[in-house]
Amino acid sequence: MKRFLQLLAVFALVLAVSTVMAQGKAKIKFEEQTHDFGSFKESDGSQTTTFTFKNEGDVPLVLSNVRASCGCTTPKWTREPVAPGANGEINVSYNPKNRPGSFNKSVTVTSNADVSTVVLRITGKVEPREKTLAEQYPRQIGPLRVKSNYLSFAKLTQGEVVTKELELVNDTDQPVEVGFRTVPKHLAAKAEPTTIPANGRGKVIVTYDTNADNSYGFASHRIYLSLNGSNDYKSSIGVSATIEEDFSKLTPEQLANAPVAVFKENSFDFGEMNQGDKKEHTFNLTNDGKSDLLIRRVRSSCGCTAVAPSTKVIAPGETAPIKVTFDSRGKRGRQSKSITVITNDPKNSTSTLRISSNIVVPQS
Repeated sequence: MKRFLQLLAVFALVLAVSTVMAQGKAKIKFEEQTHDFGSFKESDGSQTTTFTFKNEGDVPLVLSNVRASCGCTTPKWTREPVAPGANGEINVSYNPKNRPGSFNKSVTVTSNADVSTVVLRITGKVEPREKTLAEQYPRQIGPLRVKSNYLSFAKLTQGEVVTKELELVNDTDQPVEVGFRTVPKHLAAKAEPTTIPANGRGKVIVTYDTNADNSYGFASHRIYLSLNGSNDYKSSIGVSATIEEDFSKLTPEQLANAPVAVFKENSFDFGEMNQGDKKEHTFNLTNDGKSDLLIRRVRSSCGCTAVAPSTKVIAPGETAPIKVTFDSRGKRGRQSKSITVITNDPKNSTSTLRISSNIVVPQS
């Protein structure tokens, strides 16, 4: 009987503790967990909504953290404990600046409630504001504005003559006369009109003649302008192109008898070098084709790398050395440089060689 009474007492104690634990929980209840701002203008600025919640539990509710999924979303919430039966708020603001289009963001709420994590969500659509002239044309060439002060002709084949235009905007209250100080010989440039009126627009027309350039691979140049007679070197336009040989008209017979460029190795590691040391390595280029292999151009990615091919013409079956000298002066740590070799091999006109080293700075 005594044993039975002991078991009964233990059971009653467990039941009492369970009841207290069941009663001793906060419970968070939101009126809504999503909010749609609908469509609004970017110029309207930040939009804010309030998520209201109630503590339906038996102990004070404490929000330990409210975290937004994006820096564009800012939450503010009730910091003090929310008593049982009382309400709290979470204000969520969305900043639409430079964020046109639809959005769907979340806010994660962490608390001591029985369900410790709740996810709120805001949605909407931002109508983009009209951009200012300065935003549409962010670059400046003297008093003029442009979308970009750079013209890329991308890939050109040798023999092509291609023209591109660059729009100029004069947002000042004075006319601007556009002239040219320096134009590379293979480029032609003209302004239309030569005087851009106040608050007016014009353009620079640039023609790239690859025949006059007679070069291969990537090329970068600058056109220097004279605006209202000024000689400011900052008033310039960058021009670039990658010029490739045109193999499209070769007959099957010509392709069968074409040169073939083969490197025995395409990379070399000098290993560890002391800063200031120079080292050399020779890459060997073999012509496995049936006609002369012509080295059109050799270009290194860094002035620290000097390249010296022994010849520009390699007969069928012959091999020519290409000596590479790496100067580690001013370098430190792991270094990797590239050498581009362009030939008249129609199937593989561009080869990339790589040299590398680990530069150690001597202890003083």
